[in-house]
Amino acid sequence: MSSPLPSSPAASVLDLAPVVPVVVVDDLADAVPLARALVAGGLPAIEVTLRTPVAVDAIRAIAGEVPGAVVGAGTVITPDQVAEVVAAGARFLVSPGWTDVLLDAMRTSGVPFLPGVSTTSEVVALLERGVREMKFFPAEAAGGTAYLKALAAPLPQARFCPTGGIGPGSAPEYLALPNVGCVGGSWMLPKDAVADRDWDRVEALARAAAALSAGGTSR
Repeated sequence: MSSPLPSSPAASVLDLAPVVPVVVVDDLADAVPLARALVAGGLPAIEVTLRTPVAVDAIRAIAGEVPGAVVGAGTVITPDQVAEVVAAGARFLVSPGWTDVLLDAMRTSGVPFLPGVSTTSEVVALLERGVREMKFFPAEAAGGTAYLKALAAPLPQARFCPTGGIGPGSAPEYLALPNVGCVGGSWMLPKDAVADRDWDRVEALARAAAALSAGGTSR
């Protein structure tokens, strides 16, 4: 990532919590109470994916109405999206992959960013460009903990947020790796809980996720 999170005691989104919730907002009315439940449970960094028509408005609402939330935008794939979400209040950016054009846009946005990688060559290319923090995606399909463990020795300067297929059972295995700062996932947001607007349940699941660490014990 290129710069610290503004007004944050941590220098990186990777250090805010062991888990970054990956959020898909279908109903704008859910954005604020959902984010409040996640923050109350100890997960302040919230990645809202740009997969729905209300995603940008959800980022704007969370940024403006949820104290303690560090809201970011996920599935960012174009420079126009970078500009739009930063204007809406996104404090970090996450992409599933990267190109030079997208990387330039994220770098000049003024907010931290996690470009997506799934190969060693992509990691080396980003390191050449001065980027040391990355999203590893799709984590399970791309080799999981074994792949990241293999990268740690030759490329110790790279740090990752693995996302894709990770749950509460596998998260501690990722968090045990020296090159993993946090993981991304959505298991604390089960569809039935969101549909029922059971924010107490979401908060409880978030609290359990916030307590995860290497070996599955509380940090």
